[in-house]
Amino acid sequence: MGLGKWIGGVMGFMAMGPLGALAGFAIGSLFDSANNQEKSYDGEDDLNDNQSYQTGQRNSFLFSMLVMASYIIKADGRIMHSEMEFVRQFLRINFGELAVNQGEQILLNLFEQRKRMDQGNPWAFRNKIHECGAQIASNLTYEERIQLLSFLVKIAQSDGNVCASEIEALKEVAVSMGLSIKEVDSMLNLESDSLEDAYKVLEIEPTATNDEVRAAYRRLALKHHPDKVATLGEDIRKAAEEKFQRINSAKERIYKARGLK
Repeated sequence: MGLGKWIGGVMGFMAMGPLGALAGFAIGSLFDSANNQEKSYDGEDDLNDNQSYQTGQRNSFLFSMLVMASYIIKADGRIMHSEMEFVRQFLRINFGELAVNQGEQILLNLFEQRKRMDQGNPWAFRNKIHECGAQIASNLTYEERIQLLSFLVKIAQSDGNVCASEIEALKEVAVSMGLSIKEVDSMLNLESDSLEDAYKVLEIEPTATNDEVRAAYRRLALKHHPDKVATLGEDIRKAAEEKFQRINSAKERIYKARGLK
C-alpha cells in the first residue's frame, strides 16, 4: 500500500497545528505523487462517516509516530541503522512494501527539517516536538498515546542499547503527550524477566502491599487492554496484545514470589 492510502485522503487531527506544519514539509511531493498514482480514501464511496473518522485517526496516529520517532532516533546525535530498520519493518508489516521507502523518506525529511530549524535556534525542533505532543494529547485517547509510546520505546531498544539521552527524550515525549515518567520506565522494562523489573512494569515499589499490587495490575490491565486501540487497526491491536501479555507475565512473577493467586 502506497503513501496515498496510509497518509493521504482523510488526515484526521494532524491537518492543523504543529503536526500539520511538519506534515506539509515532511510529505512534500510524496503526497502529490502518491495521490496521482492511487485513489485516496477521500474518494471512496464505501466509507461512511465513522470509517472516515477512524481512517483519519489511524493515519494521524501513524504520522505522529514518525514525527516522534524522528526525535527519539536522533536523541543520541546519530541515525542508527537498526532503528531505521525497525521503522521500515513496521511500515512493511502494516502498509506493504511500497510504503517503506516513502515512510523512510518522510523520516529523512524530518531529520533535515530538524537540522534547518536548529541552525537558528538549538531548541527549535525540541519545542516543536513538545507542541506536537500537546496536539496528540488533545486528539488521541490515553490508551492510544500509551501504545504510541510503546512503539517509540521499541525503536529506542532496537539497537540493543537505550542510552541516557534516548531515555531523556522518551520521557520528554511522554510528558508532552500527557503521560508520566513512570510509564516510560514501565515500557523500558517490559522485555525483562527479572522480579525487580516486574515491579517497574506495574509502576510500583517492591515494598508495595499485596492489595497495592493487585490494584496496580487492575489499573494497568484497564489502560493497556488491546480493545482500547482496536479502532486504529488490527495490526496495532495485535501489538497492544503482545504488550498486554508482557504485563501479565510481570504480574505473574510478582504473584508467584508473594504466593498470591
